[in-house]
Amino acid sequence: MSTITIGVDLAKSLFSVCEMDAAGHVLGRRDLGREAFALWLAQRPAGTVVAMEACSGAHHWGRRCLEYGLQPRLMAAQFVTPFRKSRTSKNDRNDAEAIATAARQGNMRFVPVKDVDQQARLAWHRVREGYKTESLAIGNRLRGLLAEFGIVVAKSDVALHRVLAALDQHAALPGEFKALLRDLSAHGAQLRAAVDACSARIDAHARQDARCVRIGAIVGVGPITVDAMVASVGNAREFRNGRQLAAWLGVVPTQHSSGGHTRLGTISCRGDAYLRTLLIQGARSSLQRAKAVSVGKSTPEQIWIRQLDGRMPFGKVLVAIANKHARQLWAMLAHDLDYDPDAHVKHPMARRLADQHTLTATA
Repeated sequence: MSTITIGVDLAKSLFSVCEMDAAGHVLGRRDLGREAFALWLAQRPAGTVVAMEACSGAHHWGRRCLEYGLQPRLMAAQFVTPFRKSRTSKNDRNDAEAIATAARQGNMRFVPVKDVDQQARLAWHRVREGYKTESLAIGNRLRGLLAEFGIVVAKSDVALHRVLAALDQHAALPGEFKALLRDLSAHGAQLRAAVDACSARIDAHARQDARCVRIGAIVGVGPITVDAMVASVGNAREFRNGRQLAAWLGVVPTQHSSGGHTRLGTISCRGDAYLRTLLIQGARSSLQRAKAVSVGKSTPEQIWIRQLDGRMPFGKVLVAIANKHARQLWAMLAHDLDYDPDAHVKHPMARRLADQHTLTATA
C-alpha cells in the first residue's frame, strides 16, 4: 500500500496536483491537462490515496481511481477550507495542498463515491427542477408583460390560463403582442409536459427499486423523495446512525456549547438542500394527514405529530417530522427493514422506561 497522498484540485481542463509523503511533506506539485491527468493517474502505485473535493466531476474521477486500484477520498469543501495555509491567497496549488493535508486527518469525513446508476437517476431530478424553475420564470414573465398593459393577473396558474385564453377580448392589445404571449404560453406548456415526463420516469425508477418500495410506506415520503434518497445516499451504512444522516441533511439545530452548557441555535440547513426540501414538504403532508385522521385510527407517529403540533410552532413541527423521517429512512435502508409503525415500542430504551414506570406504579 502506498504511503503517498495525492491532493487534486479539480477543474474542467487544468488540474493542480500535490503529492505528500507519510510525514506530510510536499514531494511535488504539477499542473496537468485533462488527458494528461488521466494518463498520470493510471501510472500511480496501487493503493495510493487520491483526495478531491466533492464537486460535480469528483464522482467520475473517483470511479476512475477505483478502476486503477487507487483509493479515492472525496471531502466536502467546508472541511478543506481550514487547512488552507493562507485565507487571503487562494489559488489552485494552495487548494491542492490543503486537500492532501485534510485527507490525512484521522477524523475526516469522506463522501462515498456514487456509481453511474446513482448519478443517472439524480440527473432526472436535476432536470426536473430546472424545468420547474423555467416554467415559473415564464409564468412571471407573462404576468409582467400583461401588467405593462394594465392587465393584472392573480398568482394562481388557473387565473393566468384564464386570461391567456381570453386574449381576443382585449381589443386594445396589439396583434403581435397577443401572438408573442401565445408563443410564450405554448413554451410554458411544453415545459410543464417535460416536468410531468420527468416525474413519470422518477416514479418508474421508484417502483422498480425494492428499497424505494419499502421506504415508501412512510406517510409523507412519496416516489420523488424515496428515489432521490436512494440515489443520493446509496449505501446508508456509510452513516453510523440516523442522527448522522439527519445532520447531513441539515434538519438538526446548530450548537454553540461551551463549559458544559448546551446551547442550541437555529436549524443548520447544511448538506443536500434538495433532499431537505423534499423531506420538509413531506412533513407538511404528514402533518395534514395526522390532523385529518381521527384519534382512534391514528398511528403512534400521528399521535406524536398531533402532540407536537399542540405545543410547538408550525415550522419547528415540520423540521421535527423531517428529522424523524430521516432517521426512519436510515434505519430501513441500513438494516433492510420494513416500515413498522410500532417500532418505537420495541426499542430497548422504550422497554426500559416502561419497566421503570411499572416499578414506580407498583411501589
